[in-house]
Parts: sequence; C-alpha cells; structure tokens
Amino acid sequence: MCLAIPSKIISIDNLMATVDIYGARRDVSLMLMPEEAQVGDYVLVHAGFALQKIDEEAALESLKLLKEYEELLLKEDEACAYYPEG
Repeated sequence: MCLAIPSKIISIDNLMATVDIYGARRDVSLMLMPEEAQVGDYVLVHAGFALQKIDEEAALESLKLLKEYEELLLKEDEACAYYPEG
C-alpha cells in the first residue's frame, strides 16, 4: 500500500520545494506536478515527490485522521506493554 501525505509548501527553489508536515520540514521534488505549485499550497507527497495539489480543507482533514490513527496505534502499543501475550 502506498500513502501520500498532505504537506504544505513553505518555500520553492526551481523544481524543489520545502514542505511542512506536522512541524517537520522536508525537501521534495516538484518534477511530477501536473500544475504549477505555489508557496502556501497543499500537495500530496510520496517518496520525495509532490504528486498533486490538494485543497486546504481536504489536506487538514486527512492530517487530522492520520493523527487520530497514530494516537490509536500508540494506545494499542501501551496496552500491549501492560498485557503482554504469553
């Protein structure tokens, strides 16, 4: 399964962009973008490439769901630590 992460562009230098994902900054390529991206746009990023623009509302909703999933996984890990199998 592949997962593209919504990320906000904070700077652009030619065909490279710096994006923000939960406060972490990454450099990604814009070479695969079908349309021009601008600072402030949200893009879907996979394997170091921005693939397409996504509107802010959809991006924020996706990020919220990913955060909720992460929290559920952490709770599950904590439960396993308290009640190890065997």
